[in-house]
Amino acid sequence: MLWTANTIIRKFSSSSAYYQNKLKLALIGQSLFGQEVYTNLRKQGHKVVGVFTVPDKDGKADPLAVVAEKDGTPVFKFPRWRVKGKPIPEVVEAYKAVGAELNVMPFCSQFIPMNVIDFPKHGSIIYHPSILPRHRGASAINWTLIEGDKKAGFSIFWADDGLDTGPILLQQECPVEPNDTVDTLYNRFLFPEGIKAMVEAVQLIADGKAPKIPQSEEGASYEGIQKKSNAKVNMAQPAEVIHNWIRGHDKVPGAWVVIDGKVHFLNNSLGSVPAGQPVEVEGASQPGLIAKSGLILFGSDGKALQVKNLQFEDRNMIPASKYFSSDEDASLDLTDDEKEMAEKIRAIWKGILSNVPVIDDTTDFFKSGAASMDVVRLVEEVKQKCGGVQLQNEDVYMATTFQSFIQMFVRRLRGEDQEEELLIDYVTKDVNNMTVKMPHQCFINGNFEDAEDGKTYNTVNPTDGSVRSNFLLDIVYLQHNGNFWTCFVCSLADLMEEHQEELATIETLDSGAVYTLALKTHVGMSIQTFRYFAGWCDKIQGSTIPINQARPNRNLTFTKKEPLGVCAIVIPWNYPLMMLAWKSAACLAAGNTLVLKPAQVTPLTALKFAELTVKAGIPKGVINIVPGSGGLVGQRMSDHPDIRKLGFTGSTPIGKQIMKSCAVSNLKKVSLELGGKSPLIIFSDCDMDKAVRMGMSSVYFNKGENCIAAGRLFVEESIHDEYIRRVVSRTSEPQGGGHAGVWRELFHFHICLFMLTGFFMEPTVFTDVEDHMFIAKEESFGPVMVVSKFKDGDVDGVLSRANNTEFGLASGVFTRDINKAMYVSERLEAGTVFVNTYNKTDVAAPFGGFKQSGFGKDLGEEALHEYLRTKAVTVEY
Repeated sequence: MLWTANTIIRKFSSSSAYYQNKLKLALIGQSLFGQEVYTNLRKQGHKVVGVFTVPDKDGKADPLAVVAEKDGTPVFKFPRWRVKGKPIPEVVEAYKAVGAELNVMPFCSQFIPMNVIDFPKHGSIIYHPSILPRHRGASAINWTLIEGDKKAGFSIFWADDGLDTGPILLQQECPVEPNDTVDTLYNRFLFPEGIKAMVEAVQLIADGKAPKIPQSEEGASYEGIQKKSNAKVNMAQPAEVIHNWIRGHDKVPGAWVVIDGKVHFLNNSLGSVPAGQPVEVEGASQPGLIAKSGLILFGSDGKALQVKNLQFEDRNMIPASKYFSSDEDASLDLTDDEKEMAEKIRAIWKGILSNVPVIDDTTDFFKSGAASMDVVRLVEEVKQKCGGVQLQNEDVYMATTFQSFIQMFVRRLRGEDQEEELLIDYVTKDVNNMTVKMPHQCFINGNFEDAEDGKTYNTVNPTDGSVRSNFLLDIVYLQHNGNFWTCFVCSLADLMEEHQEELATIETLDSGAVYTLALKTHVGMSIQTFRYFAGWCDKIQGSTIPINQARPNRNLTFTKKEPLGVCAIVIPWNYPLMMLAWKSAACLAAGNTLVLKPAQVTPLTALKFAELTVKAGIPKGVINIVPGSGGLVGQRMSDHPDIRKLGFTGSTPIGKQIMKSCAVSNLKKVSLELGGKSPLIIFSDCDMDKAVRMGMSSVYFNKGENCIAAGRLFVEESIHDEYIRRVVSRTSEPQGGGHAGVWRELFHFHICLFMLTGFFMEPTVFTDVEDHMFIAKEESFGPVMVVSKFKDGDVDGVLSRANNTEFGLASGVFTRDINKAMYVSERLEAGTVFVNTYNKTDVAAPFGGFKQSGFGKDLGEEALHEYLRTKAVTVEY
């Protein structure tokens, strides 16, 4: 045994002896570590009476849940155990019902109430990856390396109401190697030995031999989770300290330095000094060196350390040795041996594509009739007959012609990194406690490019009127390639989630949105949309149709759903990223390529999105972003003969012009989401508080810049005055310096329009509005509430007034009478009807208008049909 001041560090046996005493266990936790602990405890004969883990994410269960469900063990997936610090009674009761004698918590990210921790006969034990009391907290492994500890290890302790402060049951330690990283330390020792220790600890408890050794506060430390903002490397330190800092941050959040004026993240810090090409590193005592083995950095003591990989702020990673390398991807000249290998591969292709007389450089694997099983066969035969080179199925889909396949194979054979570095000329801004990096060029065929004529335009920050940057105006010939589209959509959603704060900050700068709303709605719903449509990628199918043309009937008719090809998308400025997501996610899921024009005044999140598509691995040419004016870029899209579909969100007059241009050019398929003047009918039997709150939200949400905003409120006469009083009372409350006015003399409307204050409009209420007035007919698209009365009980009369418009995007009704609500909802002429709520859109529910509010749907399954065509095939057999 090894003794410390107050703690016994036990060296225990890894024997698989089947112990006599067994316990009923509740496993609370998650991850592969939790899965292995669960499996090994069951092997030792303990009974797991319940597994309490996290909910499924994106349709995938946690590994612990997967194996437990397979074994028939009861599995509970509670999103949380507490609300506002108090245990949720039904959750606690469900836990207690399993009758556990001990809680085992191998890795748990949830807060577990103390009445659960203390409930079992033997209490609860937790695994922690440090030698407690040192490095309490969630980043223990990181700080073990950052602090330069010579020993690492783990503790299994009895849970109490403190943060990693409970009595120690057992501990084990290991030496920290000079070049250990978080991953190597975890994989070499903390993971495998930690599993054994959890099993050992449970058996000690079952045998009545488990110690409870109080933790000493001597040497105790608690460190928080590191973030990018405080992960910069201080180069004015000894090399060993820098080395520890880098490996302790590898790879999240990533230690970073400024090299030649740009931020770079450092990975895989090592330690020796070859010769190399100098490079300036901010804050360093001397220049760094780019050598064949990586980037060499020097500490304040003159000693060197070596960095293997560099990661740019956009998270593209390159070997540090290639910092100065050209990114040209020229065609390779093959050696004689490689040519011989190419002929072997040609023979493999010929064996699979037996219907093709000759396999030449232009032969396309899939156009020649290959199917998914042929892909598997090709990958396996290449591995067996060509030196064991490991390919993935995706490699075949990305290199479909014989020539491109050979080039890909040879690069893989040579061990070359075939991923090109994406070159981006960023505009940067320090805001919201971060440095946001914004591309500003057109994104075409996987690259950021200047316009052909070099023209640019300025964009303006609506908060203060400042000019942000010159953004490139595109007048290039729009091209696409026919790359095979697969389900990269989920990966893209994950990257958007990873960058959600940066995207929300850019959205706020660009459109003037409130940051919290941009984070939750503009960005949050965009991520949800891509995840939703990711699920549709492999579920688009036709149908089989019985026909009755002749006897005997030997005919089979079936339909196929096919992508349209190149689709154009034109989006507005009020929800720049969300409108991009609503249309492009369905377009991509259906198998199309797209060219998207963001609004001229809000191009930034679309261009940042383009950058993320490259990181997600989406093939070049699938997504193209071309900022510019509607009159130039939008018109070119409408007229272009190779574009087969145009989806547009914007005003009704522009929608009509687009429809005309699409018809004249090549009869493009069109979907239009246009203007609205949505009626909201509030009956006297409503829940008044809710009707006031939701009525205000229906108008003022997103500053009133909302296509489905309630443009006309019809309030039943008996509650009209009280309703207005409450609205004005709430609207007059200071909110960012704003207040509201109530105008009854509407002939002054054209003079006092919207109470413009700087770049923002203050919330405004108009009452006694009559149906013939301009403000009752035209879309305001600002924080303007328009209120009219209707007579008590006149349901059909107010319906007639509500439908007396050429718009039909959305509508709403507030009443406690469900029969009245259904009667009204059936007769409102609008694509969406909200009952006792408003603005409740969901990614699975179709969204679109009637009449001059357009046609076609965004969101839901119906959105896919906007980007598909149906082909009927009849076969006589």
